[in-house]
Amino acid sequence: MKLEIGNIHIKDMVFGERTLVEDGILHINENELRNILKEDPRIMDVKVDIAKPGDKTRIIPVKDVIEPRVKTEGEGNGFPGVTSKMFEAGTGKTKVLKGAAVVTIGDIVGFQEGIIDMWGEGGAYTPFSSTYNLVVDITPVKDLHAHEHEEAVRKAGLKAASYVGEAGRHIKEDELLVYNLESVGDSTLKYKDLPKVVYVQMLISQGLLHDTYIYGVDSKVMLPTFIHPNEILDGAVISGNCVAACDKITTYQHLNNSVILDLYNKHGKELNFLGVVMTPELTTLEGKIRSCNYATKIVKSLGADGVIVSEEGYGNPDADLLMICRRLEKDGIKTVLITDECAGRDGSSQSLADTAKEAKAVVSTGNVSHLVVLPAADKVIGNPKAIENLAGGYEGSLDEKGQISCELNAIIGATSEIGYHNVTVKGY
Repeated sequence: MKLEIGNIHIKDMVFGERTLVEDGILHINENELRNILKEDPRIMDVKVDIAKPGDKTRIIPVKDVIEPRVKTEGEGNGFPGVTSKMFEAGTGKTKVLKGAAVVTIGDIVGFQEGIIDMWGEGGAYTPFSSTYNLVVDITPVKDLHAHEHEEAVRKAGLKAASYVGEAGRHIKEDELLVYNLESVGDSTLKYKDLPKVVYVQMLISQGLLHDTYIYGVDSKVMLPTFIHPNEILDGAVISGNCVAACDKITTYQHLNNSVILDLYNKHGKELNFLGVVMTPELTTLEGKIRSCNYATKIVKSLGADGVIVSEEGYGNPDADLLMICRRLEKDGIKTVLITDECAGRDGSSQSLADTAKEAKAVVSTGNVSHLVVLPAADKVIGNPKAIENLAGGYEGSLDEKGQISCELNAIIGATSEIGYHNVTVKGY
């Protein structure tokens, strides 16, 4: 399966009479976009705004972030099964407005939406302070059920990204990346001296507005499944999550999954990347056992020597993470875990809700409980008082001068467990 990604580097974003890209500047017709989104009868009103890197602008409460794209060669366009008819993602050519993003906000859907600061302390913790953000503020009709509200906002963001992405259809890309992975059989023969590695990506699938969708199918009703990495990079997986902002995997991050991109870079050189197993994180013990057994069965059937497992969320899903680890290590498959920690504000509490002696290689992406102070913004897009209802915030988080005290929990992408974030470790 071969996928070409043509990156068009966006240098600025402005409103204009037409939606187009000219000399690297993305122009957006806000009225046309607003009218398209209001075609959904569940949406009463739409406001749009722009936030640029370095601006003293705060965006809150953020639900999802999506990268604008358009498929120019091959079957289909958009997000299959959600914003377009079903097609197999992962082949052909997709053009990307690199450096631009659609950010959805509005009345709080769940209590775990988040903040994006475009500058300063908060901006240092979120990767979306460096993108030109088209902020889409959705007001639903009255008395809409929470799940309908979430779906309306989710689909509005995806539609907005597809609408904006069309601006790149006839623009020559600045950079062309090619992702081509052989079949498991062919790569096993071709790279017979290299260790075979599978990536297991855990997905929040708990209901309660904690959901992920694969080709439009709710992952909580699925068994673990084997998927080509190109399909993930090309829009087969989208976020429906209101899980803690710091480690929710936004749709943008699924499209740019750092683990997949790193494994691609090492494929055929240091290791043989076989593919991805996506496994749901369920709430019941029966569900956890079923999913973990099934995921490890797929990994073993592929003949993997090593596995990388990334988590989404923390607390309850820690049990799934360690359960998978125990089963794989018991069968002699070396396992590396990627997780964040909920270690208390002083970092001295137990980091995970579960542990296992088999977990010998663990990568931490940061402490979600770390307390930060965010200075007052010159401009706020959204509702700053929402911080008091977000995970990581509390009553009194927002002071009278507009300064916010909160945990990293509240900052979008601050401790991403697929590695698409800014936190790092330095030895000194």
